[in-house]
This record gives sequence, structure tokens and C-alpha cells, in this order.
Amino acid sequence: MLKTILSVSGKPGLYKLISNSKNMVIVESVVDSKKVPIHARDKVVSLGDISIYTETDDIPLREILISIKNKENGAKASINTSAKPEELKKYFQEILPDFDRDRVYPTDIKKIISWYNILTEAGLDYEKEEVSNEEIKEAE
Repeated sequence: MLKTILSVSGKPGLYKLISNSKNMVIVESVVDSKKVPIHARDKVVSLGDISIYTETDDIPLREILISIKNKENGAKASINTSAKPEELKKYFQEILPDFDRDRVYPTDIKKIISWYNILTEAGLDYEKEEVSNEEIKEAE
């Protein structure tokens, strides 16, 4: 599910991929369901491709979102994104105790919390592991 959820640089919120062509993609806002074209010059990142630095290995964003959901019992995050950097780091340490404090910035934590809240409000299921077509063929 997270592979089709996109973050677009310069645009607030998250977007669901609707269709794509050579020079642009059509996306739909997760918040208000408005469809918008995103051109090739815009920076677009799939949430499925994001991982967080830890002291040992990188952890996929999906696992972080699941940890927040478990901590919050499926409700919105108990911390506000406008909280002080120390408070954000303390909250994130409860989610991911060994996150790399040198490479994970408070702005990154704010984004993750904001994305979690958007996905939770929209009722999107990000917990299912995504399986690629290649993995399906290998399993057969």
C-alpha cells in the first residue's frame, strides 16, 4: 500500500497514485481527494521507499508507522508536530530506541508523525507487506 502513497516536494500532505504517463503522474490527495497532475520536474517519493537510519541497520517506514500505531492504540499521535525538538526525539525514541540521533533530524520526525496522522485519519492500511510481481513469480 505504501508504494502507491506519495510525498510531493513543495506540496503539503500525501497523495495516492492514480495513473502515470511519460512526463507526469496523476495523483489524488489523501486528505481531500482532489486530483492533481505532478510533472516530471517535481520531486516525488514513495513512502514505500523510505527507511529510517538506526545504529545498526535501516528500518522501513512501514515498520515505524506500525510501531506508532501500536503505541497510540490506532489513534492519532499523542505528540504535536510543533513540539520542541527534544520532545520529538524523546517520543521517537519510544518508537525506535536505536534510531541514529546524528542522521535523523527533528524535521524528519515531524514528517513521519504528520504522515502517520494523515494515514490514520484517512483509514489507509499500511500494515500489509507489499509483494512485488517478481516475488509472486518466484513463489510459484
